[in-house]
Amino acid sequence: MTVKTKRQAKILELISMQEIETQNQLMETLMEAGIKSTQATLSRDIKELRLVKELSPRGHYRYVLSTRDEPNDYETRLRKIFRESVTSYAIAQNIIVVKTLPGLAPAACSTLDGMEIPNLVGTIAGDDTAFLAMRDNDSAEQLCREIEAML
Repeated sequence: MTVKTKRQAKILELISMQEIETQNQLMETLMEAGIKSTQATLSRDIKELRLVKELSPRGHYRYVLSTRDEPNDYETRLRKIFRESVTSYAIAQNIIVVKTLPGLAPAACSTLDGMEIPNLVGTIAGDDTAFLAMRDNDSAEQLCREIEAML
């Protein structure tokens, strides 16, 4: 488990157990739990976790996990990148080769790396070509079907 994952899990635990009203209060509570964080990092965590402020029964605002159904930001970005930049793709056993407009392969790989794609081992980006290494041929074929659906 990464430091970020541990920190975000602790944030979720803390807001479920306590009425935390401000980022400063959350930062102090994290510190008491042995987790150091900057305000900027905490702000990013709040955004990534989709925390919102809600009025508590006591009449104070507190952080809670949003219940709104929102699409995964990475998925939205990936779909947009693929629709606007991918010119073709091909499969070679467990490797998927994605051709993009010039300069956009790194953006496609960065987005893919940030998603939790099952069996994606890693990506390599050139200027207009991305290589996606999948764990096996079946996984590569499945991802190609998903790429086709995005296009």
